[in-house]
Amino acid sequence: MAAAQFEAMPDGTKIAYREDGGGEASGRCGFFWLGGLKSDMDGAKAEAVATLARDTRRPSLRFDYSGHGKSGGLFAEGTISNWLEQAVHMFTKRAPGRRIVIGSSMGGWLALLLLRKLLLEDRRAAARMAGLVLIAPAADMTTDLMWDIFPKEVRAEIAANGLWMRPSLYGDPYAITGKLIEDGHRHLLLRKGQDCPCPVRILQGSADPEVPASHASKLFEALRGPDITLTLIKGGDHRLSAPAQLSLIRATTLRLAEGADGVSL
Repeated sequence: MAAAQFEAMPDGTKIAYREDGGGEASGRCGFFWLGGLKSDMDGAKAEAVATLARDTRRPSLRFDYSGHGKSGGLFAEGTISNWLEQAVHMFTKRAPGRRIVIGSSMGGWLALLLLRKLLLEDRRAAARMAGLVLIAPAADMTTDLMWDIFPKEVRAEIAANGLWMRPSLYGDPYAITGKLIEDGHRHLLLRKGQDCPCPVRILQGSADPEVPASHASKLFEALRGPDITLTLIKGGDHRLSAPAQLSLIRATTLRLAEGADGVSL
């Protein structure tokens, strides 16, 4: 495993990241990993992509958002705006060349927000996004998958205390803050949709209790572009980390990368 390095954000927060695979000089399209809420860059899916990078000598970058993994900052202080800013910084400053952006859960939302922001502000950087692989993408999660379905007792607790400790299927409870919910409203994309000039591959488990398959279908309909597919994995849960599922993620990512090899910017 590549050693963790640290990048200082403009606000001073230290962001931990790893670089895997070959260098940019290889000429091969590389990878850029965006993890999910409360996940870190050393999880099974992130490591599967890193291994693919090493196996194929492609450059790859993964990092921990503030308040996650080895990065600085407090999780409860994090917002979609903060984490998007970090994604933009790491992509533009630390991930040169063409890249397939792979986003898991919240990372799938951030991948689309990264594309939207770069299309508006830095089209040259946007052109380096050679494809998106969205794994159980939790687009608009702060509204559609949180606030809109929270019981009134949970909403009342967030309103009164500023946060609610949400139970997790995968570890300790974690804070859902009013700040996170409110900030998320600034980044909704399902209602207006999103233009995707690069190929998009959505991989979704049919038995996902966190991001239902119906939500992936809603996202599929909201995306506009010439090459967008949705693959439903029978019995797949939210993690999609079984060996066959990891193989599908690797194969999907590699096909997009191979299709982008040798394409000039």
